Amino acid sequence: QVQLVESGGGLVQAGDSLRLSCAASGRTESRYAMGWFRQAPGKEREFVAAIIWSRGSTYYADSVKGRFTISRDNAKNMVYLQMNSLKPEDTAVYYCAAPKGPAPIVVVTGSEYHYWGQGTQVTVSS
Repeated sequence: QVQLVESGGGLVQAGDSLRLSCAASGRTESRYAMGWFRQAPGKEREFVAAIIWSRGSTYYADSVKGRFTISRDNAKNMVYLQMNSLKPEDTAVYYCAAPKGPAPIVVVTGSEYHYWGQGTQVTVSS
């Protein structure tokens, strides 16, 4: 079992930065990857970024590439999402997610993940 708790969201202006954190309890080291997704009002949930836990390989949505950075701290069981140059279209609830186990998954696909946090709101004003 894995519990995920996000934090770090808030209200910022366009161009500002935020760092989201995801605290994971349970055996996160046995999960293949950790991912960040977001959902804006009236829109479907979309992939933002993912990191392969063992290798540290990272993947990003085109819309955030070059602005967002995902990282992990194995010792603390933490995953971070550093968000720079924020835009109003980044406004959404951001969710941390983990798959069921160590088997490889398609990291950009939300249905591949089994555990989800409660989400943290990010609002970017213009």
